[in-house]
Amino acid sequence: MKIFYGVQGTGNGHITRARVMAKELYAAGCQVDFQFSGRPAEQYFDMEVFNGYRVKTGLTFNTHKGQVSYLKTALEASPIRFVRDIGSLDLSAYDLVISDFEPVTAWAAKRQQKKVLGIGHQYAFGHKIPRAGGDPIADRVMKYFAPADIGIGLHWHHFGQPILPPIIETPELPQQVQANKIVVYLPFEDGDEVVRLLCPFENFEFHVYSPQPAVSKYAHVQCKPLSRDGFQRDLYDCAGIISNAGFELASESLQLGKKILVKPLHSQMEQISNAEALKQLGYGHTMFDLAPQVIEDWLHNPHSLRVTYPNVAKIIVQWINAGMPAMDTEFVERVWESVEVLQVKH
Repeated sequence: MKIFYGVQGTGNGHITRARVMAKELYAAGCQVDFQFSGRPAEQYFDMEVFNGYRVKTGLTFNTHKGQVSYLKTALEASPIRFVRDIGSLDLSAYDLVISDFEPVTAWAAKRQQKKVLGIGHQYAFGHKIPRAGGDPIADRVMKYFAPADIGIGLHWHHFGQPILPPIIETPELPQQVQANKIVVYLPFEDGDEVVRLLCPFENFEFHVYSPQPAVSKYAHVQCKPLSRDGFQRDLYDCAGIISNAGFELASESLQLGKKILVKPLHSQMEQISNAEALKQLGYGHTMFDLAPQVIEDWLHNPHSLRVTYPNVAKIIVQWINAGMPAMDTEFVERVWESVEVLQVKH
């Protein structure tokens, strides 16, 4: 089977999910061409698994100090280039088109009357899941940004809806966890402000990852450039993570049994809804500003949860090879039967 797979590259979560899908698609003998959009080509890293991928400008959201600006997003968009990219993408040779919320691929397929399979967290918002921070603009963006004919929505819990668990690696669990080690990933916040926020907590060791690392003069606050391998090593044996409320990183953290503190992007409905879902499920803690007291309370709380998820990527690839039959209630329930939630204390 020959597949064209478009991936939204604005956040690393989409790329992380695509890495897992790529391995399972290759293992099933599929030929896959990947396209990424949403950030400059030079800002992608650790992309070897995607075998000569292509990059388009696409559409992305402008953020400043932890908040989405729809006005700046509109002003900085390149509609002419976007339309040109859609028109120049020929999908006629492919048996299947997949979009992980990537708009060029989704709209090119729609223009060529090719069926699109949408895989990603955003497609869960077509169902009754926890939602917060919505507005008419956000709702229209979610619906029309990267439309799909068939949408496989992913979430941490099914909420009684026909959605599947997250697509994540299923690694061996760490034998030892450093109780005072915290990974910090707040790429949409001011790096220097994050360092100042963390410096009073001298009994903890912070590993701060960001696109443009800040400078820290504190031994217990280490600032590091983005690196897939380095980040995974630190995530593996840390006790907890402080991050924005992206879906994929929280999913990995739950799978590894890390305690979670999220600060959602202001005016970003998906992240605010993710924070609400974590709160409702009891899977994590939230803060809506960089609040020292909230961080201190969370740091001294040793409890977390481990949520074990199946190999959802493999399940989806098997479903694709079976001809993509309707995902009925029995199918969805069978996938969720293997999910377990366990208490962890560091």
